[in-house]
Amino acid sequence: MKGLYLVTPDWDDTQKLLDVTEAGLRGGAALVQYRHKTASAQLRREQAAALQALCRNFGRPFIVNDFVDLCMELDADGIHVGGTDAPIAQVRAAVGPDKIVGASCYGSLQLARDAQQAGASYVAFGGFYPSRVKKYEVSTSHDILAQARAEVPVPNVVIGGMTPENAETLVAHGAHMVAAISSVYMVDDPEAAARRFVNLFKS
Repeated sequence: MKGLYLVTPDWDDTQKLLDVTEAGLRGGAALVQYRHKTASAQLRREQAAALQALCRNFGRPFIVNDFVDLCMELDADGIHVGGTDAPIAQVRAAVGPDKIVGASCYGSLQLARDAQQAGASYVAFGGFYPSRVKKYEVSTSHDILAQARAEVPVPNVVIGGMTPENAETLVAHGAHMVAAISSVYMVDDPEAAARRFVNLFKS
């Protein structure tokens, strides 16, 4: 796992969501996570199914945030679990050995160690910078990335207010993937924005 990790915003406009996601995929995004905290169950399923079809056209993994049942129903490529969601071991047991299971670890190396041992495929750290989308404590140290690479044998993802400019130092510190929402979905040229993130991993 390496590169730009797209996370969708809470948009009810499915066509707009698909159009911008496609632009991000054209720009080279490596993975898409569907995250819509306020959608109805019907809208969530419709959007997830459409996004999954789009990702499969591009040959990129598609991950559902939080909803294990939806992940299983669609046979999505994986699931991302937050700190207040079901335990990683329980999720891994539910989805089986072959799906991607991601874990939010905030600024805690111990959470990352525990998640990896419980079956996580990758660990996500953040927030590193203030976000336009999510509210959280911005206190994660860049040093956690080198520590994670040394101690936690799965890829790491950095989240929280990411831009191509401020993510560069995190990639230099050892980030495998950069997760972005507003820096791709809420700009005039999402394809170009995605490409700028992808280029961080080419040096």
